[in-house]
Amino acid sequence: MSLWEVHAVKYADRNSRTRRDSFIFDDNHDAPHAMDYFMWVLRRDDEVILVDTGYDTAEATARDRPIRTEPGAALVPLGIRPEDVTELIVTHLHYDHAGGLHLFPNAQLHLQAAEMAYATGPCMCHDTLRMPYTAGHICEAVTRLYSGKVTFYDGDAEIRDGVSVHCIGGHSRGLQAVRVRTSAGWLVLASDAAHYYENVFSRKPFPIVVDLQNMLDGFDRLEALASSPDLIVPGHDPLVRKIYPAGAAEHIRRLDHGPVGKVPR
Repeated sequence: MSLWEVHAVKYADRNSRTRRDSFIFDDNHDAPHAMDYFMWVLRRDDEVILVDTGYDTAEATARDRPIRTEPGAALVPLGIRPEDVTELIVTHLHYDHAGGLHLFPNAQLHLQAAEMAYATGPCMCHDTLRMPYTAGHICEAVTRLYSGKVTFYDGDAEIRDGVSVHCIGGHSRGLQAVRVRTSAGWLVLASDAAHYYENVFSRKPFPIVVDLQNMLDGFDRLEALASSPDLIVPGHDPLVRKIYPAGAAEHIRRLDHGPVGKVPR
């Protein structure tokens, strides 16, 4: 039975947000509500799978959303060089999850077919739906496709023994969560299927949404996929850094042994 290490790697944060930015329905909408930005690393012996890429300084400047560490540099404490990454699960193609595709030139991308169709289709005629995407990132994904470096999935699929992807949708048309077998049980990297613990456990949708029913149904799906609700890891919640133990550096948390703090439910 394959058990994987799982590491959350923070590369950026944005603290000038309020709760209206995180929840469609909230009575305290003016209260501050910070956001962390993560990539995730799955490791088993010498095998490494990267989940998402973050975004680089150029994208940070263009969007006025500074990063603390370039994605490649953020992986250095784990002994990972960008050019050595050969397997990359892209949960979806929003700028903060796929903005560093070009930094990992040797990686095979694992992507839902629905996400590529959405990011290159007529929905992108709408400014609101296009806002989280950047054309250059999508062009990079298409270039990889024409180089034979994209593997597409339609729903649930096993990537490796103990690692699977599951199409959730909602936030984007082809958003996928990642399920990983660990020593603590089946852990689910929700990515943006749940930005925060409060999204999933209070059933409070995030405002950037293409299909609200899929988002709400996705909260149930996350709980079904994880061995315990405590093993759902939201994509942007600063509480992850408080609940999980320190990893190889201050900006890294080790997830596969389970939380050491109380998960807010």
